[in-house]
Amino acid sequence: MALKVLSALDAAKIQLYHFKAIIIAGMGLFTDAYDLFCIPPIMKLIGRIYYLDHHNSDKCSVMPKETQYKTTPTAVVSTLVSIALLGTAVGQLVFGRLGDRAGRRRVYGLSLGMMVLSSLACGFSICKTRNCVLVSLGFFRFLLGVGIGGDYPLSATIMSEFANKKTRGAFIAAVFSMQGLGILASSIVTMVVCRIFAVSSNEPKSETPDEADLAWRVILMMGAVPAALTYYWRRYTALVEQNVVQAAIDMKKVLDVPMSEIAEDSPIRLKPPVLPHPSYPLLSKRFLRRHGVDLFCCAATWFLVDVVFYSSNLLQSQIYHRFIKDNNDVNGYKLAFKVARFQAILAISSTIPGYWVTVYFIDRIGRVKIQMLGFLFMALVYFAIGIPYKYYWSENISVGFMALYSLSFFFSNFGPNTTTFIVPAELFPARFRSTCHGIAGAVGKVGAIIGTIGFFWASRNEKDSGKPNPVRMTVALVILGVVCLVGLLLTYFLTRETTGRSLEDNEIYEDELIYNP
Repeated sequence: MALKVLSALDAAKIQLYHFKAIIIAGMGLFTDAYDLFCIPPIMKLIGRIYYLDHHNSDKCSVMPKETQYKTTPTAVVSTLVSIALLGTAVGQLVFGRLGDRAGRRRVYGLSLGMMVLSSLACGFSICKTRNCVLVSLGFFRFLLGVGIGGDYPLSATIMSEFANKKTRGAFIAAVFSMQGLGILASSIVTMVVCRIFAVSSNEPKSETPDEADLAWRVILMMGAVPAALTYYWRRYTALVEQNVVQAAIDMKKVLDVPMSEIAEDSPIRLKPPVLPHPSYPLLSKRFLRRHGVDLFCCAATWFLVDVVFYSSNLLQSQIYHRFIKDNNDVNGYKLAFKVARFQAILAISSTIPGYWVTVYFIDRIGRVKIQMLGFLFMALVYFAIGIPYKYYWSENISVGFMALYSLSFFFSNFGPNTTTFIVPAELFPARFRSTCHGIAGAVGKVGAIIGTIGFFWASRNEKDSGKPNPVRMTVALVILGVVCLVGLLLTYFLTRETTGRSLEDNEIYEDELIYNP
């Protein structure tokens, strides 16, 4: 017998409150994408401020005659990205577990608070020397990653338990699609800030003024705004705490149904609980027998897609060199503006459409098919880019290359990047749901770190000139294609379809597997 309040949620019509919940639950993912994609243009500004050489053309002169700007080394960029990803993995594990033990509401508020304070702290990275700035920035980015990591399992479970079973996938995908808007917002904020500082500067157009050290800090601090505006409500008490009276009152506030349809006939029947709950502990033999395959599959596919996804993001920095000339006659503002504009174009043309195509199709053709389709086309794209890279793409990044590169983002989001976020929020019992989602996501971020380090290896040549070595890039891109094929096989053989099933049905299905094999 199911609680009436849960049945009401599964049968509820789409209302304004659902869209409000999407925005609220998606703000952490918005901040995640904002933070990740504002780094490339910020690194251009930091390179102009903290990485420069002074060349003296007159040996008898004491003062430097010429300033030679450098770019931020790839190793520094990769390290800053990896530090944030490590924090995200820690946050997913810690907050995921706390979400199941202490309640989503309280823990989600703590996660948001960490995001707000850490975003602000990134802008206040202490000192004026290069090493001190980078160390403090890395420390605060780690803390920001912890807060962002906490949002992943909490926002997914919030939306999965709130939406009805017919449109649950679309709603969770819509929450995840807030990443696309975060990417676009980071580009827009960067362009606006750089343009304002450039117009107000009195320095020559070829110089990067001292005020640029404030510009990149403002861009980072703006990431605190969406998280600070976020609040939320959810129905966790009805399922886990069995507080059906309070749950019915909360439901009446947001669902267009009378109280008689959601109030229980006998409110005093709170114990024993109406729904069966697992009496076994997390990661016990009984847990692994029931949920071990699902947890392994969720974690493994998330690991594989993050290896590919984050490698692709960092590949953009190599593409910038072909389309955006980093010459001394271009100041840091203009350079960062061009990088942000490039990211905005890519987001509008491929990344954001991929998210919303998933929103439309996820409940029509299912999670498994979309994940398999995404892995397959991503593999084909990386083979098409990687195999001829040494002989063609390395010296001629053309419209054809950009079209293929854009397709990799489209099929990542209309594919495993979105579905690996959705499926763990649907497969596991309520008391383990946030924890298991956090475990799967943390394993995924380990894959992201590996992808980041692997890209650093592939993008270097013997002289560390900043241009990728063609042989290494060929090997790296082909490996990414193979990784996608492994993800395709794991999805086909191990991933269980959850489309059209309520969360409670999935739990009952697990019991049937054990007791009625």
